[in-house]
Amino acid sequence: MLKDKYLNRHRLFAVAPMIDWTDRHCRYLHRQLSSHAVLFTEMVVADAIIHGPRERLLSHHAAEHPVTLQLGGSDPAKLAKAVEIAADFAYDEINLNVGCPSDRVQSGTFGACLMKTPDLVADCVAAMKAVTNLPVTVKCRIGVDDQEPETVLPDFLAKVIAAGSDAVWIHARKAWLQGLSPKENREIPSLDYDLVYAMKRKHPNVFIGINGGIQDLNQAGEHLKHVDGVMLGRAAYQNAGLLTGVDAAVYGEPEREFDWLALRDTMMAYADEVIASGGRLHHVTRHMVGLFQGFAGARRFRQILSSEATKPGADPDLIATAFAAVDLSAGPKGSTADGERLAG
Repeated sequence: MLKDKYLNRHRLFAVAPMIDWTDRHCRYLHRQLSSHAVLFTEMVVADAIIHGPRERLLSHHAAEHPVTLQLGGSDPAKLAKAVEIAADFAYDEINLNVGCPSDRVQSGTFGACLMKTPDLVADCVAAMKAVTNLPVTVKCRIGVDDQEPETVLPDFLAKVIAAGSDAVWIHARKAWLQGLSPKENREIPSLDYDLVYAMKRKHPNVFIGINGGIQDLNQAGEHLKHVDGVMLGRAAYQNAGLLTGVDAAVYGEPEREFDWLALRDTMMAYADEVIASGGRLHHVTRHMVGLFQGFAGARRFRQILSSEATKPGADPDLIATAFAAVDLSAGPKGSTADGERLAG
């Protein structure tokens, strides 16, 4: 169970929650690439769960586990209600978003702006813990705007840990709530990995994971020398092939050659199910475009999926056509997935 792993501080690899990207089709694909990586949903707002289409918002494929539901909100009672509703959907973890800087999140008084109200975040964590036996965790920034992270982050962590947070995932950048776009907030504020390492030293018995600017498994391995978990976002999405190295590098599984043709067949069967239930091929294939970075034929693979999968009537055979454009036998140039076992 994830709770046991958090409490025992087992090293974890996670794919970050990303709005409009890490939907259930994305997570299904990522699970085929790694058996152990923790997969996060897109952020789902508590109010939407309470008042909206719960099945559409919360349903997921049984193959996705371990899968974490990330919630957005700032009302302890509403968050607790959302957690109670989500119990019917059998997630492995509930995570509170205290890191998203987008305007639409700020307008709802949640996300990164909650870094300014640690007592409220603590109340939210406590309310969520009171209604579930699942691990309740927090994903935060090191600070926002003119806050001094060296002062703010220790106080923030102390309060959410005291409230019962089973783990804290820290994006090692400040968020600027005014003047920078969400994209700029991922690039312009400087990274402070050392501060996150210091927080782990300060809380040796609490699971601390790191996020922000991590590009590959070699970098992940360096971070895992200092913290308990590492989370990749856009690098894992845009170069999804690197996930094929996670089970061996992070979790100690035997090295193996990844079976790309089995993946092709699995994704074709899954796409057929999605289409039969009223979806379209591109709902699945849009997440597959970054699979073959470094492979000969990757550009043609991307072209086929990007230009053909959106056409009316596109069917799963297009996935086979795209895979046929890639020289699978040659593998990637260099080390895209990088299956070298990480020092632990």
